Amino acid sequence: MRRAMTDLVVRRFDADDRVVMERLYLMFRHDLSEFQGQLPQADGSYRSDWLESALTGDPEWAGYIFHSGEHPVGYCLMRALQQPVRVLNSFFIVRPMRRGGHGLRAVQEVLSHHPGPCEVAFQDNNSTAVSFWKRVGAAMSGDDWTLEHRPIKGRPDAPPDTWISFTV
Repeated sequence: MRRAMTDLVVRRFDADDRVVMERLYLMFRHDLSEFQGQLPQADGSYRSDWLESALTGDPEWAGYIFHSGEHPVGYCLMRALQQPVRVLNSFFIVRPMRRGGHGLRAVQEVLSHHPGPCEVAFQDNNSTAVSFWKRVGAAMSGDDWTLEHRPIKGRPDAPPDTWISFTV
């Protein structure tokens, strides 16, 4: 059953949301493992320093949680908040909320709090992400967005990330 668009609430998360955010982040990292080939650590978790930065109030980071009614349905991490170009670092929506416009609406809400130049990295082998981020670029700045392939720092064996750049 698809949820109504009006049922989506986007808000900044804080330390009180830690447990829920850790669970959502684990789902996100698991989804990405299909495209990045990364295995969980010995304790079943994935590297979570980005989430930790947002949860502990690092001024370069902000985190947002998405709810549909009482249900947490996704999140977004923004970084480089004090830099000329902000980076939408992580974005996740649970599967039942996908393909109904909720993701685009959540991104638009988050980015409304961070106007100016923005970039997002994703993998070309994730065709759903490629399509989604192109839609986001067009929705945020019409035809004024670009795609660029950049090597992943410290991982010369990995395929480059694709970066979309646009201005909010």
